[in-house]
Formats: sequence, structure tokens, C-alpha cells
Amino acid sequence: MNHPFRCAKKKLASLTVLLASVLPVSVLLVACAGSPDNVSAPEPPAVGQLSAEMRTTCDAEAVQYAIGTPFDEVNVPALQSESGAKQVRVLRPNGAATMDYREDRLNILLELNDTIEALRCG
Repeated sequence: MNHPFRCAKKKLASLTVLLASVLPVSVLLVACAGSPDNVSAPEPPAVGQLSAEMRTTCDAEAVQYAIGTPFDEVNVPALQSESGAKQVRVLRPNGAATMDYREDRLNILLELNDTIEALRCG
């Protein structure tokens, strides 16, 4: 017949082996993590102020004159500069595009014959 303490001893031995194998790994992970040296988060903008990254930089109204003109890659830098956009995306009919909205991006929408159909920020 099994003695009740014999079973408890086996469980305690198993637990000891488990702790002996897990504990050194845990100590190494904590030692590697360390602590940051004087790292602080950037100051949030004051109320009513937008940081340069948050500021809207695209003005599609400034380039509406290009609607109806043939698209040419050479004109892209001028459209980007005049609109103030940080990025430009050319969208062709039936082309794939992400649905993310970026206030600093100029979207150039083209017709099938590569004529500029619309210019929008986003």
C-alpha cells in the first residue's frame, strides 16, 4: 500500500526539478532586460499645437489645375511640391490600394487612358 507521504515526496521532487530548470533561465532574462538609461518620452504638444508629424501637409486644392491633363511621372515632383504632400500615390482604375488614410499623401487618380481624373489628399 502506498504511503500518503510517498506521493507528496514525488510531487515535491518534480516541482524542485522544474524550479531548478526554470529559475536560471528567468534570472538570465531579467539580467538581459536591464533598465533604460535616462530614457524619457517626448513632450506632448501643447493644447492647440500640432507637431510637425501631426500637421496636415497636403493641399489638393493647389493642384486641381492638373485634372484632365495627361499623367506623366515627370510631373509628380511638381504636384507633390505644390500640394505640400510628403507622399504621392498614383491610383489606376482597377488597381489595388490600401485603405489607410494619410493626411500627408496626395492621391493621383487616373482614368483608363492615363488622364488625371482627380487629385485628393488621404
